Amino acid sequence: MNIPSELLYSSKHIWIKIEGVTAHIGITDYAQKQLGDIIYVDINCIGGKLKIDEVFGTLEAIKTVSDLFMPINGKVLELNQELENLPTLVNTDPYGKGWIIKIELQDTTIDHLFNAEKYKELVN
Repeated sequence: MNIPSELLYSSKHIWIKIEGVTAHIGITDYAQKQLGDIIYVDINCIGGKLKIDEVFGTLEAIKTVSDLFMPINGKVLELNQELENLPTLVNTDPYGKGWIIKIELQDTTIDHLFNAEKYKELVN
């Protein structure tokens, strides 16, 4: 299982890559394997300010639909437009081209997030 060390992780299997006052967010390799083939990504909160654990969208897989939970407080700036035509990027490249949203951080408190080592303990 791929768990990049430069990212932070939530207990709800969301990764976050913080770059200054913005961050990219997606689901972990573990989560995409649990869901199976992603066929649709539904995000309708562009411009919205969301708090930790609020739902920012859903992923639809062949057999299930799963909510996506914010790992940190932020304003949603952008949706990965590539996912509209190719939602399977979430499966094939969850930490790269399969990112889901970009946010502007509203708060930089990260003590509730896991580093790669702690996340690995959670999923093993």
